[in-house]
Amino acid sequence: MAILSLVFLFLAIFLGFWRKTNMGLVAFGLALVLGKIAGVAAKTIQAGFPTKLFVTLLGVMLLFSIAQENKTMEQIARRIISLAGKRTALIPIIVYVFSAVLAAVGPGTVPVMGLMAVFTCSLAAEMRISPVLLSATSVLGAAAGGLTPIAPTGILGLSLAEEQGITGIALPYALNMVMAMTVYFVVIYIVLKGYQMKSQAEVSEMKITPLDRSQAITLAGIVLLVVLVVGMGYDVGLTSFTIAMVLLLAKAGDQKKAIAGIPWGTLLMIAGINTLMAMVIALEGIDLLADGLASLMTPATAPGIMGVTAGIMSFFSSTSGVVMPTLIPTVSGVAAQVGGVSALSLISAITNTASAAGMSPISTGGSMGLAAYSQIAQPTPEEQSRLFVQLFLVSIGGVIVIALFGMTGAYNWFG
Repeated sequence: MAILSLVFLFLAIFLGFWRKTNMGLVAFGLALVLGKIAGVAAKTIQAGFPTKLFVTLLGVMLLFSIAQENKTMEQIARRIISLAGKRTALIPIIVYVFSAVLAAVGPGTVPVMGLMAVFTCSLAAEMRISPVLLSATSVLGAAAGGLTPIAPTGILGLSLAEEQGITGIALPYALNMVMAMTVYFVVIYIVLKGYQMKSQAEVSEMKITPLDRSQAITLAGIVLLVVLVVGMGYDVGLTSFTIAMVLLLAKAGDQKKAIAGIPWGTLLMIAGINTLMAMVIALEGIDLLADGLASLMTPATAPGIMGVTAGIMSFFSSTSGVVMPTLIPTVSGVAAQVGGVSALSLISAITNTASAAGMSPISTGGSMGLAAYSQIAQPTPEEQSRLFVQLFLVSIGGVIVIALFGMTGAYNWFG
């Protein structure tokens, strides 16, 4: 049953990718089939649904869907980018820092990645420069700030760790991500010569308009969320729902558009994979997977091997929806068997390296950026193909560099 449960888990990932079907929906169906084969009752299968995590993520996503729909996020982004003025070499640095801060205060990695990838690639099209550096920078920045305890990816990682009894890692977990993403940002800024960035077109000043009533109220709501959750310990999901309720009652956003803007596919993916994972854990499949990974590792190579595994998986699937729920549950078993390697370093290696793969043009950030650039700049098919390859190479480089960085022992500096 342990082997069969792992077969079903990887089958869900393979079928979802091959048939271009949401992996969560596939996982729900396979959870029932696996349960029937293993003699597990439907009620037990349903108990594996991550209710608390689902409610938390839904609340946060609803609030920031409102902020995106009424263009509050776009207004903030424009103000920050305009700080560069004519010093275009500063734009990648501003994009990186702003994306990290924006992701950290609540939206998390994926919404900010999508928002900033579209924005920066649109900017690249206006400047008539390659979007590769700016697109990669927006992804790295969003990932760097996305592991705070109020951001969806951070919530997910800490929740998966807590299920194994790994607690008290919130700060070092977030700092490890910032450190890893910053290392690779510096690498690509130098390699892609961001310090020599020049506009090939006359870039007019970005249009900065005053915040309207809806945007001012929304911004106040986001600030309040940070204060209540970080400063006073309120539950992030329920608090987000409450603030979203007030915004909708105050007509600060369009309810239908806000609900439609929630990434339901991502939520279903996370819920489905977690439900199937509960079955895999119960049938001891995770113990078997941990044994297999541990047999390949030494204390020095464990973070690197775990990171490369996560990165390769993330090229073809979601970091938060698939990679983290699949690999993080193996951490305690691997750490126990390998010896001399901390659970924190392994969790960081998984999350950080998988996030770097998000720059790939077949992943969320890279694909959205490429689509935005293509729509505005209208490159030839040859130019589009070249950009596709360039984005993929930058993504592969990120997986390699960050996996090697994990082997330096740096992930143990803060915890």
